[in-house]
Amino acid sequence: MKFDSVKLGPDQLSFGFASHPLRYGLNLEVGKGFVVPEIKYFPRVGRDLKEEYKAITDGVLKRAVGLGVERLQLETELTYVEMEVPGLAGEIVRLQKDLMERYAQEYGVSLGFRVTVADVRDFGKPKHDEQAFSKMLQTFEDVSSNGADVLSIESEGGKELFNYAVIRQDLLGIVCSLGYLAAYDMKKLWKEIVHIAKNKNILAGGDSACAFGNTSMRLAGGLRDNVIAHSLAAIVRGMSASRSLVAYEEGAVGPGKDCAYENVIIKAITGYPMSMEGKTSACAHSSLVGNVIAAACDLWSNEQVENIKLFGGYGPEVFLEVLHYDTKIMNGAIKSGRSLLFREILIDSDKYLDPQAYVLSPEVACLVADTIVRERDTLSRTISAGAKVANLLADEKELVLGKGERRFLEAARGRLDDIYGAPQRKVEEALKEYERKVEKLKVRDYLEV
Repeated sequence: MKFDSVKLGPDQLSFGFASHPLRYGLNLEVGKGFVVPEIKYFPRVGRDLKEEYKAITDGVLKRAVGLGVERLQLETELTYVEMEVPGLAGEIVRLQKDLMERYAQEYGVSLGFRVTVADVRDFGKPKHDEQAFSKMLQTFEDVSSNGADVLSIESEGGKELFNYAVIRQDLLGIVCSLGYLAAYDMKKLWKEIVHIAKNKNILAGGDSACAFGNTSMRLAGGLRDNVIAHSLAAIVRGMSASRSLVAYEEGAVGPGKDCAYENVIIKAITGYPMSMEGKTSACAHSSLVGNVIAAACDLWSNEQVENIKLFGGYGPEVFLEVLHYDTKIMNGAIKSGRSLLFREILIDSDKYLDPQAYVLSPEVACLVADTIVRERDTLSRTISAGAKVANLLADEKELVLGKGERRFLEAARGRLDDIYGAPQRKVEEALKEYERKVEKLKVRDYLEV
């Protein structure tokens, strides 16, 4: 599917509402006028994995029933460990889904189940590690056959070049990675994922540019401990939306994955429901976008929390309770007709603190979305999105930016304009040079889709 217009404007881009609500799993609906908590968890290291996931799922569902949770989504993020043993991922998913079906039947809870398959490829191997790629697709097949309702991945095509470029604040390298290499890889990967999802009558939920946008966010750090410019992290976030949109062009329908902060822009373009994470991801990492990202969510999630014992219970149970109360506030605001007021409070608390928060506010996200859909190909979309973010940041008077950030923005605007003048030629020429400098970068393997 080609997206050539924005589906949701700034006033419509609000939590709990999507143009295309979804119904799936055990009677779960999302994007239909309420926000659903989505709990994400991680097993303790050294424990029996099947027993760990069984205990986590039972504990989370028990807490949900005790709190009166009516709707809930669980997310199991697989690692290379679960994928190393043939069939293990499917067994883990089946154990979890059996418990979910029992709780749904006994207590009437509406439940959904997202399974995220790990990208275990070594891009330095011939043809980008065909064996690992086959293992990933087989895992998607296995979890789909054993109870997954939504399929997602945090794919890493182009990451080897991105790592080299971002630490050097090299915008051309970032463009080559996100707008060219990653786009080719996304097309190849998501064609297969969508095919599997359709065959199993489940949902292809979308990708996350975690390996790009969240890496930049972490390098940008807090207000006084940055490695790269915060403005660069904001520009990368805008660019990453063009890359993640490829999954939806190939047939994904959401709900988008929580750690894809670019989902605000993706939702404006597609109208599909999206999961988001903000302050509740503090168990895994800090950020400066803890409230603003909630403004457009349909599911509200956390980052992975380990199944460790806290005073209030095990980690996943405790964070489910936090998510539950967050969504109660949002749903209460919707029910009382004050959702836009509450949305503005969430936005205003973060928007002008940092460039990354600014670009994720609905009004700005819609401007970036409109810029993306006006371009014809992913490469041009990526450059234009970055340029739009840079221009908006430079022109915003209420945004507090230091002299270093201002200098970076001026240089970035000129650099992106220069790249946009002849994008294909500049990227192809640059990739020849990067291939000599960057270990494991094999450009030809990306182009052989």
